[in-house]
Amino acid sequence: MQTPLLIAIAFFIILMNSALAANDTVAALMNSYMAQGANIGRAETGKQLWQKTFTGQGEFSQRSCTSCHTQDLTAVGKHIKTNKGIKAMAPSSNPERLTDRKKIEKWFKRNCKWTLGRECTVQEKADLLAYINNQS
Repeated sequence: MQTPLLIAIAFFIILMNSALAANDTVAALMNSYMAQGANIGRAETGKQLWQKTFTGQGEFSQRSCTSCHTQDLTAVGKHIKTNKGIKAMAPSSNPERLTDRKKIEKWFKRNCKWTLGRECTVQEKADLLAYINNQS
């Protein structure tokens, strides 16, 4: 076999393994959220929450998930305070996304507190996770 073909096959296998890890993590989180009282995650509700503007304190008083992550989850975002780049949220663009349960929970807690002014409910997390996971 030619080397470029072997590289392409290896890359495909790596992507598939990342996708499977993300699916396992998402399924485990969804099951956890449902055990805590959430209904199944609704991507359309997650999209509405993603785009909703909230009022906060300080310099960036109007904020939403799109403030840093953009409307297009397949695109690179930028933190509005630090201008630091943020990798794409969509697992289709960033295979590492949604593969680490601990990281997902950490960022839900941090970002919900800053954006919404409180922690997200388990239903909001389920809806946001469904929305993010469905992006291609």
